[in-house]
Amino acid sequence: MKLIGVGDNVVDFFMDRGEMFPGGNALNVAVLSKRCGAEQCAYMGIIGNDEAGDHVLRSLTAEGIDVSHIRRAYGPNGLAVVALDEQGDRRFVRSNKGGVQKSMTLRFTEEDLAYFGQFDVLHTSVYSYVERDLPLLSGYADLSFDFSTKRDPDYLRNVCPNLKYAFFSGSDLSEAECGKLIADVHACGTPVVGVTRGGQGAMFSSGGRLCKQAIAEENVVDTLGAGDSFIAAFLTAYGSGAEMQEALRFAAEAAAKTCAHYGAFGYGVPYKE
Repeated sequence: MKLIGVGDNVVDFFMDRGEMFPGGNALNVAVLSKRCGAEQCAYMGIIGNDEAGDHVLRSLTAEGIDVSHIRRAYGPNGLAVVALDEQGDRRFVRSNKGGVQKSMTLRFTEEDLAYFGQFDVLHTSVYSYVERDLPLLSGYADLSFDFSTKRDPDYLRNVCPNLKYAFFSGSDLSEAECGKLIADVHACGTPVVGVTRGGQGAMFSSGGRLCKQAIAEENVVDTLGAGDSFIAAFLTAYGSGAEMQEALRFAAEAAAKTCAHYGAFGYGVPYKE
């Protein structure tokens, strides 16, 4: 399976450790898919030309991610300040709203589109602001989209018809509410829908066939990136031909491993705001 992440990236500054870690949904899924066994992985996004942007680029290169189509811009990279709560969960304190990315959008060339055709899956997110291009992009690879907690019906009707995979964060939803959300997204045209629910596991459906997955036990150090790891592992396994339940077990194990270390995939370095 070959995957490219397109869109958001950020560095997460851990106040309690005085370190920054590379992250962002589209970037994390690309890196973690590679770690889960994907044959080829790439990332395309806008990276600042500051210390944080340099660190993101170094980390991607160290992981063997194709960065040939990254855009670098003059200005600060996206940065989020996070703190650790009493349960070991990360909470976002503040951010620079995407840094240089907030004043720019990705514009895809004919060369970019031909490049996307090399991949089986193009993964992006609600934080990447490429919704208007989804109908175009869907002609080059299967689209995967992380909605996070955005479930506005009009938004779903606009985005979901272009997707093969839709992922949601639903720790605040009951099982019945997750089931309704999944049914609504299927009705909009997306064949594979998943809702991750934190400690309550996950609910996924392919064409209306519902599967549930409990969490895998692990010594939790930091939960940041666990959801992205779940998505990456699921896409890698399911996209390589695994059955739904097998792919979900693989995803739960990958997410648990991510919770056992700091950052979505490591690479913490000292940093001062």
